[in-house]
Amino acid sequence: MAETLASLPAADGFRMPAEWEPHAGCWMIWPERTDNWRLGAKPAQAAFAAVAEAIATAEPVTMLVSAGQWANARAQLSPAIRVVEAATNDAWCRDTGPTFVTDGRGRLRGIDWGFNAWGGLDGGLYFPWDQDDRLAAKILEVERAPRYRAPFVLEGGSIHVDGEGTILTTEECLLNRNRNPHLSRAEIEAHLKEWLGGDTVIWLGAGVPFDETDGHVDNLACFVRPGLVALTWCDDPADPQYPVCRDALERLSAARDSRGRAIEVVKLPMPGPLFMTEEEAAGVDAPTNGGAVQQMERRTGARLAGSYVNFYVGNGIVVMPLLDPATDEAARAVLARLFPDRRVVGVPAREILLGGGNIHCITQQQPAGTLG
Repeated sequence: MAETLASLPAADGFRMPAEWEPHAGCWMIWPERTDNWRLGAKPAQAAFAAVAEAIATAEPVTMLVSAGQWANARAQLSPAIRVVEAATNDAWCRDTGPTFVTDGRGRLRGIDWGFNAWGGLDGGLYFPWDQDDRLAAKILEVERAPRYRAPFVLEGGSIHVDGEGTILTTEECLLNRNRNPHLSRAEIEAHLKEWLGGDTVIWLGAGVPFDETDGHVDNLACFVRPGLVALTWCDDPADPQYPVCRDALERLSAARDSRGRAIEVVKLPMPGPLFMTEEEAAGVDAPTNGGAVQQMERRTGARLAGSYVNFYVGNGIVVMPLLDPATDEAARAVLARLFPDRRVVGVPAREILLGGGNIHCITQQQPAGTLG
């Protein structure tokens, strides 16, 4: 059984590596809930499989699959993808999987955050979420990696790090009353430093409008390397994203990272605006839990929180979402300049977006490291 530690990662000399540091592999979860993924989740499964196969050209990929879907997933995925049976409530491994941390000796451990489906009974997206809250522990058990269990709620998509002590997040999410109402901003910031091994937190304000995660930073902005942040950008003053990205730019321009550097910002064009079609909305089943907590908006004309910032950085590769023919190539060109030593691979990702997230949201990297 994986050891559960009573200490804190930073105190033990551990930190969350940047996503561009070497990986041992990537974890994903097979989508299947029909009240979120249309047409019995078949289009989403094809999209998840395409993302997995793209990443697998660069690093090992493990797909976590329910017992009922195991044979189907195994048939759809190439032999390069490891398929492991695990029960989940949905398919967002960034938020439900562990955040891995490493130390100067190259040892690997994992943080198991509290999870409440993005708000629990106060705006959460589904109930129950018990299987998702157990998932990080299951992954760490499979890997035999020592486990830290955090005494507060946090999702992996709500944080980005530069690997050198700087943490990027949003007030909209981490200060939301439906995550940790008993904690102050100062206490949350202290926890981020203690658990992620950082010493500087850069707070952005709101996340991308219509993002049902309550403004995860991984849909708005991310570190590309220390001192450089990619920011989703909108030039239409009538669009609700317009003031959000300008506020983020002002905050980033005024910030300094853990090494005292100013932050350079590169703008990624926003796709769309994108909206759910009548056909897409009609393909989603009624809530499986009677709608007691369900807040997932799957209706005709609903605005989709599309963003090219929601990409995955792997070993020698960047897997980006293709969302809009009008902007896909411009976004790909920016990412190619930002990651000159990596292949930039685009994967059609609208089906993932229809479920409420994108490529970064459905993946969780495992850094290279030895157990300890």
